[in-house]
Amino acid sequence: MEKTFIMLKPDAVQRGLVGQVIARFEAKGCKLVGMKLMSVDQALAEQHYAEHKGKSFFEPTVQYIMSSPVVAMVWEGKNVVALARELMGATNPANANPGSIRGSFGMDISRNVIHGSDSVASAEREIALYFRPEELCDYRKAGEEWLSE
Repeated sequence: MEKTFIMLKPDAVQRGLVGQVIARFEAKGCKLVGMKLMSVDQALAEQHYAEHKGKSFFEPTVQYIMSSPVVAMVWEGKNVVALARELMGATNPANANPGSIRGSFGMDISRNVIHGSDSVASAEREIALYFRPEELCDYRKAGEEWLSE
């Protein structure tokens, strides 16, 4: 099974959207294997967004992600990276499909509620930034047999 990293950003935490967003992943059949409410420090923020260093939005994005707690999560499932991207919707909420997380809750490209890995390689890198292996739970979820063959 594939794993992906999902972060509920400061706007999701401050607006009380955490439960609603988690419910969407659960309803889709994804399995939560790691979760923590945490503050992101400067070093972690810069590592997370390292690929954007030098771009105009790098520093504001780093400052924003440190501005309030976030909820870091690891979800597992069949093709979960692509599935999570579909659930989240386009990065810019103005372009996100109605019913997607960003289409429902996002207000602005800089306040779009959620971050999710864009590939399996990104997921592995981001999971390693936020979680030690022993912080992830390996278990059989009740009802998994009803999700796919």
